[in-house]
Amino acid sequence: MRIKTITPVLLAGFCVALASGCADVGRLEAKVEQLADQQKDVLSKLEDLGKGQKEILAKAAAPARPAAPAAEDPNKVYDIPVGNSATRGPADAKVTIIEFSDFQCPFCARSVELIDQITAAYPKDVRFVYKNFPLSFHPNAMPAAKAAVAAGKQNKFWPMHDEIFKNSSKLTPESYAIFAKTIGLDVAQFNKDMESPEVQAQIAEEMKEAAAAAVRGTPTFYINGKKPTGRSLELYKSIIDEEIKKKS
Repeated sequence: MRIKTITPVLLAGFCVALASGCADVGRLEAKVEQLADQQKDVLSKLEDLGKGQKEILAKAAAPARPAAPAAEDPNKVYDIPVGNSATRGPADAKVTIIEFSDFQCPFCARSVELIDQITAAYPKDVRFVYKNFPLSFHPNAMPAAKAAVAAGKQNKFWPMHDEIFKNSSKLTPESYAIFAKTIGLDVAQFNKDMESPEVQAQIAEEMKEAAAAAVRGTPTFYINGKKPTGRSLELYKSIIDEEIKKKS
């Protein structure tokens, strides 16, 4: 058997072909890597886009936040009529304090002592006016308001006011007749008055006045029509003294 000799020319051609094939494979591999990188980039962008879309949908589905209430002007004077609301102190007093209150509100109960201190300190210069603003989420607030206004028809608003606030954390539907008997009311007439249209109209009017005066909660006080920025004996006395000085 004769073995053919590979000539240098054939060998050179084979090497050239091999080198060319290797180069093609290298270019192909580089291209594949490039495409893989591009694919990763596209997938990453699609993932970011998906996250952004989810955030947009979540924000759209979320309930809108209520706008923050506008800051109150401390110098604004509200024209709040006394009307038929319960009062303490002289009608010609230099200073009128109006409170919008809820008989089931614990903060209103704490304010009773503050008002007692003020009216005791200024017996001739301060008139205090109580207006009902029963909050809807206090189930005993409206019946208590009706009881106080009904007692007022027998000139016993303030004794009823005091009894209700002393027992504000344990009010029941039966409480008001018990209070009426305690303070010496005609209980049968009191029960009638509690459900009368006149009593309900009085409370409705006071609530309407509260809305007009931008009342947002209880207790809310006004001193000669201005809403104080705090609630303390020292603050109120300083405001009252200033008001008396202005009127003198």
